[in-house]
Amino acid sequence: MDRYQDTLLAIWREVGRHVEIREATQNVASILEKKVPLEAVYIRRWNPRDELLETVAIGSPRRLLSTVAPTSEFTAREWKQASNWARAAEVWRAGDVAPEGFAKIVPPGLTSHVMAGPLGDAENLRGIVVFAASNNERFHADHRDLAQLLLEPLSAALENDQRLHELATLREAAEADRRSLLSRLGRQEINEAVVGAESGLKGVMERVDLVARSDVPVLILGETGTGKEVVSRAIHNRSARASGPFIRVNCGAIPAELIDSQLFGHEKGSFTGAHDQHQGWFERADGGTLFLDEIGELPLAAQVRLLRVLQDHQVERVGGKSPIHVDVRIVAATHRDLGLMVGRREFREDLWYRVNVFPIILPTLRERKEDIPALARHFALRASNRFGLPFVEPTTADFHLLTNYSWPGNIRELGAVIDRAAILGNGRALKVDLALGPTKPPPPPADGPTLYEVIPTADQPLVDTSGIGKPASNGEVPTLNRAMVDHIERALAASRGKIEGPQGAAALLSINPHTLRARMRKLGVDWSRFRQG
Repeated sequence: MDRYQDTLLAIWREVGRHVEIREATQNVASILEKKVPLEAVYIRRWNPRDELLETVAIGSPRRLLSTVAPTSEFTAREWKQASNWARAAEVWRAGDVAPEGFAKIVPPGLTSHVMAGPLGDAENLRGIVVFAASNNERFHADHRDLAQLLLEPLSAALENDQRLHELATLREAAEADRRSLLSRLGRQEINEAVVGAESGLKGVMERVDLVARSDVPVLILGETGTGKEVVSRAIHNRSARASGPFIRVNCGAIPAELIDSQLFGHEKGSFTGAHDQHQGWFERADGGTLFLDEIGELPLAAQVRLLRVLQDHQVERVGGKSPIHVDVRIVAATHRDLGLMVGRREFREDLWYRVNVFPIILPTLRERKEDIPALARHFALRASNRFGLPFVEPTTADFHLLTNYSWPGNIRELGAVIDRAAILGNGRALKVDLALGPTKPPPPPADGPTLYEVIPTADQPLVDTSGIGKPASNGEVPTLNRAMVDHIERALAASRGKIEGPQGAAALLSINPHTLRARMRKLGVDWSRFRQG
């Protein structure tokens, strides 16, 4: 050991200095030439998923080798035999008794005297190193002892290279996600202003600014397509975690059997198909924000494990033996009534209290029609960028059609309609009437202002209800707020004070129960007066 101390120190220095495996291997070969009759060093990566050995680097003191040796393919039996040899962590030298399955460890076509040893450990094999002797030379027992000492630094070199490529892959995936998101939102940058922030979403954005500075969990409630992801990103971008990752997870899109693996990660070999260690979404979001979209779709078993993470700030990978600390801010969202689900035992009450620390209720597009002109222009610009068409400004007739439509799909539907209108117009016009199809509203009257010109402010949202706003007996027209109070009270009387459920006031008014409660608080409606029994 002492006689190789300087050599070993020099190799450790090269491994630490050069993260990329090819450069590190070349420098290691130049150092070893002074101690062994070396022609080349081959680093071969262990690929258990496809049962392959892939040559990823070749180092030669004379820098004569420029081509990479081909991949070695194994049968299942050969792979098992080679794996058994590798787990022994012993260097084999040509002339020794060859272990079973060793034939394909050496790169094909290599005829010189060789030594080979495994890189990694029994739990996590990373690859194989092969030392090839120069012409007519042979490795001796002393050379084998040196090669045994080199397994550890070369294992570190291969691990560093692997992590470097994993980070590059994650970076490319993150950049692809960013470009996809920008395309989906029709933006140039993530931090662009939210459309409607000064009008229909003014109250929402005020709550966003309030909560962004803290680290408490946020629950975003609203119908499908109301912009929950946009608001969640606004919370992240206004927080101290803005420089950290923002990870979106659609809880309803993960198969039940994969939820634990996706959220919390898994160790290699923890289940069939777990060929590699996998970081879950919580680990990937460490230092940033994890947006759990459609949290109401999580199975009860997963809700229990999620609750533990929120309480302890620790995750445990599937098959793992120790917890991993994570620093993650949770923003959850759902279009479902979680309060009602708690009553039905479909959502855990303790988890409900954990995520519902600071609720934000998003209005539907029907309740913020004053934003439709700005949103239509925004989506028209997005469509022109996405489809390579000239930008076409929506017309007054377009605005009339759009503001008089009910928008059951909210902002997401509006975006789809404008995309369709741009394609149908082929850069010459927006064919909004064709894009809306048979559901489009009637044409505007011949004279008088169009609806989009007389849209009420956010404090006076539109209500499309027959009979509301008729002149009173004294000939006066009630205010819009007064008309809304009267209508809500009639619904409460019909439902006997019940707000949620099939026969509740919210269902009668076709409005989300959370939105109705917020509106009642704002208008001063006391629902308890109508409660019977």
